[in-house]
Formats: sequence, structure tokens, C-alpha cells
Amino acid sequence: MKTPEEILQVEKEIVLTLKNIYDPEIPVNIYDLGLIYEIDYTPDGVANIRMTLTAPNCPMADLLVEDVNQQVAKVNGVEQVNVVLTFDPVWDKSMMSEEALLELNLL
Repeated sequence: MKTPEEILQVEKEIVLTLKNIYDPEIPVNIYDLGLIYEIDYTPDGVANIRMTLTAPNCPMADLLVEDVNQQVAKVNGVEQVNVVLTFDPVWDKSMMSEEALLELNLL
């Protein structure tokens, strides 16, 4: 059984991993874009990630979900990854971090 500190550390590693995955159409990582709605890491090593896309008909959807699966699976302590794609709520620019807005000159 993992301690709360170990669980938090793995969640931090997952966030850092997600910050290295970029939307193919926008030069900003998917975490700062606000595409990650929820990260739930369970003590038995399962990472449940609820995410969205900038558009429901994104042609790169499968590649992006597969990339998240593969990269998060490499995080030490992660035994299994479940990526759930949702469009509720629908993504919009207000979900982007200040960093992402600055990067895209939207501030």
C-alpha cells in the first residue's frame, strides 16, 4: 500500500509527463491547454485520466490518447492507465493556463 506522500509524488510525475505531450495542432502541452480534466491515481497503481480534445472531430484524437496512455504508463509506480475521453464540459480557451495563453499571445 502506498503512502499519501507516494501517491502525491506519482501524481506529480504524471503531471510532468502530461506537460511533455503536445497537441499536434497547437504548440502548447495538453496539460496547460486544459485538456486534462482529472487525474486519479489509485494506491494499486492505476492512473485514471479524464481528458478532452480542443474539438470533438480532432483528426489526431486516437494518436493523442495513445500518446497519453504510453507516456503515463512509463511513470514509475503506474501499473495501468485508463484514459477516458469526454466532451462534457466542452473545452474552450478559458480552460488554458496563463502560461499557455501567454505562449499563444492570447493575453
